[in-house]
Amino acid sequence: MTSPIATLVLAGSRPGPDPLLAGTALPSKALLPVGGKPMLAHVLGALDASPAIGTVTVVAQDTAPLAANAAIAAVADGVRWHDSAGSIADAVAQALERTDGALFVTTADNVLLTPGILEQFLADGARADVAVGLVERRLAESAGHSTQRTWLKFRGGAWSGANLFRLGGSQVVPLVEFWRALEQDRKKGRKLIGAFGPGLLLGAALRLISIHDFADRVAARFGLSGKVVALDAAEACIDADKPADIPVIEAILARRQAEASASSTAASASDSSSS
Repeated sequence: MTSPIATLVLAGSRPGPDPLLAGTALPSKALLPVGGKPMLAHVLGALDASPAIGTVTVVAQDTAPLAANAAIAAVADGVRWHDSAGSIADAVAQALERTDGALFVTTADNVLLTPGILEQFLADGARADVAVGLVERRLAESAGHSTQRTWLKFRGGAWSGANLFRLGGSQVVPLVEFWRALEQDRKKGRKLIGAFGPGLLLGAALRLISIHDFADRVAARFGLSGKVVALDAAEACIDADKPADIPVIEAILARRQAEASASSTAASASDSSSS
């Protein structure tokens, strides 16, 4: 049986104003209520409910307001809080240095995360040095999700990230250091792909390679094995990145709650009829 994996939740703020915080007095997007509770509370609740998750560390420029929030504290038993003024790459590299073995990384705005999504990702990506969770565009569209996403186009489909990363250990640090230079271009698909060289850019632009081939080749440049985990949950690629995302996320959360209530009612009725 695989041991629970050390986990890092990125809850910091990027430079510049955040449109999601306009008109609020909140110091962090992680505190923004979505579906009745702060974003970070949703994420920590999903992590806490999964047996695949080990020690959780939340990193932000200032974690004190996060740790002090009552809704977050209710699902943060055993969570470690770490203040860091550096970049995302800095936070991940530092976490790898503190971790003996593999590290799972996600973000505080990954509100729709569930134990099921976590377990599929971690199981499918367990044997790679670097695993990334993605959702194929046709799956998202067939589910009727209207939120705008950044799509990386390859042979066989277009893909959007789900803010799920599994890093096998300290051997991944050189790739993380390379990523440091790309952080500002994370929403510019063609520029992001082109950073790995003209050959891979041309292959992607002409749809000559699949996303899986691309991941293999990028990882191999650092002496690593790479894995794209194609997630089954269409909503896994929807994070709370802009104001238009919030009503979409809240509708999905409300649907989940209704389905859970209906399932509970049906189970109670079944128990009553059999007694």
